[in-house]
Amino acid sequence: MAPLRALLTASLLGANTVVHVLPLLLVALVKALLPLEPLRRACNGLLTGIAESWIGLNSWMLDHFTRTRVDVQLDAILRKDGHYLVLANHQSWVDIVVMQRVFNRRIPLMRFFLKQQLIWVPLLGLAWWALDFPFMGRHTPKQIARRPELAGRDIEVTRRACEKFRSIPVAIMNFVEGTRFTPAKHARQGSPYRHLLKPKSGGVAFVLDAMGEGLNAILDVTIAYPGGRPTMVDLLSGRVPEVRMHVRQRAIPEALLGGDYQSDRGFRARFQQWMNSLWREKDADIAHLLGEGTDAGQRKEGVEGSQGAADPEAPPVA
Repeated sequence: MAPLRALLTASLLGANTVVHVLPLLLVALVKALLPLEPLRRACNGLLTGIAESWIGLNSWMLDHFTRTRVDVQLDAILRKDGHYLVLANHQSWVDIVVMQRVFNRRIPLMRFFLKQQLIWVPLLGLAWWALDFPFMGRHTPKQIARRPELAGRDIEVTRRACEKFRSIPVAIMNFVEGTRFTPAKHARQGSPYRHLLKPKSGGVAFVLDAMGEGLNAILDVTIAYPGGRPTMVDLLSGRVPEVRMHVRQRAIPEALLGGDYQSDRGFRARFQQWMNSLWREKDADIAHLLGEGTDAGQRKEGVEGSQGAADPEAPPVA
């Protein structure tokens, strides 16, 4: 039954995507043709409404066809009109689906920093473009060493995106590790964390610099899978019995606003220390969510947020 369940669920999700993306693109085209900025801004609410409807129906179908239980501990006051920076660990593409299910219509539509190649994903690439998701290049250290201007391009993309986000409620999503966790990546990095890769602090620093006091808070999200890291096929097949998540609201440290992450070594070191502390806490939180350690038998329904190791890089991409 699992293959049939996966096929049926994937077909329904695909149909839902077509039904929502076509009007989304139509509204985006009208927005691009409108001559006045107030008129273009008026289209944003409609675009967001279509996206939230798509997420809502996806979540309903997954709830009814997969029976995956999402156990959430919420230590935050969520506002639909807020301005948030959302930080999370990244283990699977299922992370995105789960976070959309938990946050849809409770905070502003989450915008991700995406790899440039993802714009070619059928339908979804155009939808992300229409919703002003920033598309980033992904350059290796060797490429940046040969052409330093490549690093500057992603910084500029971040600044332009954040300028747009200043005028609308937004939740800027950042997978701080920059890539999904795998044992091979963990070993290759020599990560000091049991459940996490080293975090990349550059993207977080650039968003805080560009948005400044325009952000209300940080939503620190920790995700754990008691049954092991799942694939999307596992989710569609009903093979993900439970997801555990903890959401903690954090104030943005004033000392981290207004600094020059690129040029000021002292500021960069302080920023990385803050990220390192977050990631150490997050690593312990994942262990707690998984029921590891001496207090496993007294696990609460979630656990607390987290914190980590830093890496001076351009904005990480999902």
